[in-house]
Amino acid sequence: MSWLIDNFDVVLGYTKTHLYLSLVPLLIGLVIAIPVGTLVRNTKWVRRITLTVASIAFTLPSLALFVTIPAVLGLPVLDPLNVVIALTVYSTALLVRAVPEALDSVPFAVVDSAEAMGFSTLRRAVAVELPLALPVLIANIRVVTVTNISLVSVGSVIGIGGLGQLFTQGYQRDYPDQIFAGIISIVFLALIFDAALYLLGRRLTPWTRPNSSSPKKKART
Repeated sequence: MSWLIDNFDVVLGYTKTHLYLSLVPLLIGLVIAIPVGTLVRNTKWVRRITLTVASIAFTLPSLALFVTIPAVLGLPVLDPLNVVIALTVYSTALLVRAVPEALDSVPFAVVDSAEAMGFSTLRRAVAVELPLALPVLIANIRVVTVTNISLVSVGSVIGIGGLGQLFTQGYQRDYPDQIFAGIISIVFLALIFDAALYLLGRRLTPWTRPNSSSPKKKART
């Protein structure tokens, strides 16, 4: 813990890189997965194929992906873009499964009512289904965020990994305090973002919370 305090500036610099490598793939994954998941949801065979491809993509070993991407795309091995691309693959693979599942959680009666009111498929998805699917979707986004924050550290094996570099440097120097500092920092980041997304989810979905305030009974005169 003392090493973490004494070298806070170093840890802060690694933290900024770690957040970039974790959150950019999440945002790109959402941009890809939301429209794709919405489109494939109601076509069974397309949805089945999409989920199969996503499952295969997520089973790819992260270290192998980090090493393979530079050779395939012609990028320098130490380019942070390699980690961004790899984690975008994982983020999209998880989210493209989560979006149809989240949309499935919307009550059929609500969807049927929107259709009866003349909503087009696109308008119904954007204005009705996606907002009501937020509780399930945000729960999955929390999982992807924590997963990304953890996986970024694997990139330190090839020299790119944000806080994961504390692991490799501590191992090379045989200095456990530096390794512990990396563990503490990554766990702290994961907890902070998980809590932030939880609170954001509660803020965006007030209808999921029971009303804690009960009306006061008027005294009879």
